[in-house]
Amino acid sequence: MIHTEQNVNACAWTTSQKRYFMLFMEFTRACEQLEGTSGRLDMIDIISRVLPTLSPEELPVFVRFVMGRIFPDWSSKKLGIGPNLLYEAIGYVAGMKKEQVIEKINTTGDAGRAVEDLLSSKSQTTFFHEELDLVRVYTELIAIAELEGKKSQRAKLLAVRRLLGNAHPLEGRYLARIMLEELRIGVGEGSVRDAIAKAFNVDSALVEHAMQALNDAGEVARLAKLGPDALRNVHITLFHPVRMMLAQQGTIQDMINEHGQIAAEFKYDGSRFQFHKKGNWARLYSRRLEDVTAALSDVIEKLISSTGHDVILDGEVIAIKDNKPMPFQSVLRRFRRRHDIAEAQDAIEMVPIIFDILYLDGETLIDLPLEKRRHHLESTVNRYIAPQVVSSDPLEIERTYKAALDAGHEGIMIKVLSSPYSPGQRGKNWIKIKPEVDTLDLAVIGGEWGEGKRAHVFGSFLVACQDQGKLIPLSRVATGFSDEQLVEVYELLKDRVMKKNGKEVSFEPDLVFEVGYSELQVSPTYKGGFALRFPRFVRIRDDKAIADIETLDGVRQRYERQAKSAQAYQK
Repeated sequence: MIHTEQNVNACAWTTSQKRYFMLFMEFTRACEQLEGTSGRLDMIDIISRVLPTLSPEELPVFVRFVMGRIFPDWSSKKLGIGPNLLYEAIGYVAGMKKEQVIEKINTTGDAGRAVEDLLSSKSQTTFFHEELDLVRVYTELIAIAELEGKKSQRAKLLAVRRLLGNAHPLEGRYLARIMLEELRIGVGEGSVRDAIAKAFNVDSALVEHAMQALNDAGEVARLAKLGPDALRNVHITLFHPVRMMLAQQGTIQDMINEHGQIAAEFKYDGSRFQFHKKGNWARLYSRRLEDVTAALSDVIEKLISSTGHDVILDGEVIAIKDNKPMPFQSVLRRFRRRHDIAEAQDAIEMVPIIFDILYLDGETLIDLPLEKRRHHLESTVNRYIAPQVVSSDPLEIERTYKAALDAGHEGIMIKVLSSPYSPGQRGKNWIKIKPEVDTLDLAVIGGEWGEGKRAHVFGSFLVACQDQGKLIPLSRVATGFSDEQLVEVYELLKDRVMKKNGKEVSFEPDLVFEVGYSELQVSPTYKGGFALRFPRFVRIRDDKAIADIETLDGVRQRYERQAKSAQAYQK
């Protein structure tokens, strides 16, 4: 059935004009239509027709779901349902063993399609109890996420069974995908932004700004329904972390040519943090917006002592031993640690480095230019501020770069003085300069079993960039791993296998690799049209989420810069 505006309206109202929540079936039909649509403008049109028909309760849920999410981006909540639990629940509802479910998924390569097929069996008709609506599904998923304790997995399993037992086959396709947070319909954040703007006739720039501040497209949609004034009144909220501004590759000379005076700061080999403080209450969030306060109480104490104001600060934690910076993995181990924290604090000192301020005593600062934010930072925080050099002289910036390397750091960051803070954006206002081989942060989506002594682990991996909500394969990586690292990767991926085909497997996307390469090549082998020459594993980036990986557009820009540099060299 093709989803139309009339269909949506029909599900939203009865003949008596009493408002009901959108049926989950109607949501899935919208997803089915979106999945079969390749044009971005057509996707925007489909979503924009649905949004005005939804109530304030439904809007946030619909928007998050259509983006393949359950929780707001700022939330660290997890559903806690892995593939194995889902497969067991499906098996129970469909009347078969979990192994048969896995075999079906391996055949289709898509857990959602497999669930749809299994629920289409004749035996499934006996399980229908009542129709699901959008808000009920959301409420039950929230309840699943909140289950904790020794018996929580059993309780989650029973809850998933109930949901699937009430699901029609098409509902099962998208319900399974939502639970795995892999919707596969290609709806990206930009499309949702433009759909909200079109649906409620508001400026897309207002929507974009609100999404940056709230870090929750669902809540932005609800506010847009109220009108532009509601969007204008959006501010950053303490203890609701926003996504961090990102940098791209570039050169010192290009930045000076374009902007004149620029700011240069050391680039540290640490882990990004966002520090929120109100009075004596403070929380620390990782790059993935996870609350890491408990693991880094020593860092919290240092940051609290550095300011008497209510603030949101952006910075990086580095590990120090014998007055020298330690490798990134030393920092990451502390972010991961849940036990023996005091012992870890004694072994290696963790030091915060602050380089930006987003909020000060009730005022949102992200729209201010960098130089004004820097002034606020220096007048508000008395310790741990990253040194900064402002100059239009390339030689002075080069000296800063050399000083960073001599001190054991990765390189430098170049920042545009007039630039606002753009949460989650990887634009031209922040540039990173490193001496190492170029690297990309990519999602691990597949692999192959190793050979010989590595036959018990995965020996190579398929990695992907992202494009409008879809993962695009870019390369296979088989070098750069130690035996210990391959064991670590295996432990992280063994429960995320979605499909098996001989020696090849596909994974539920969750893990990010930093991958080095010698150059980018145009290639018909991969869907995106590019491939990495001499790719090698650099490190696991579990401080980054799938949403943080490189985009196809970013890869294309890198290739263009690479070609430009080659031409300049030939001249």
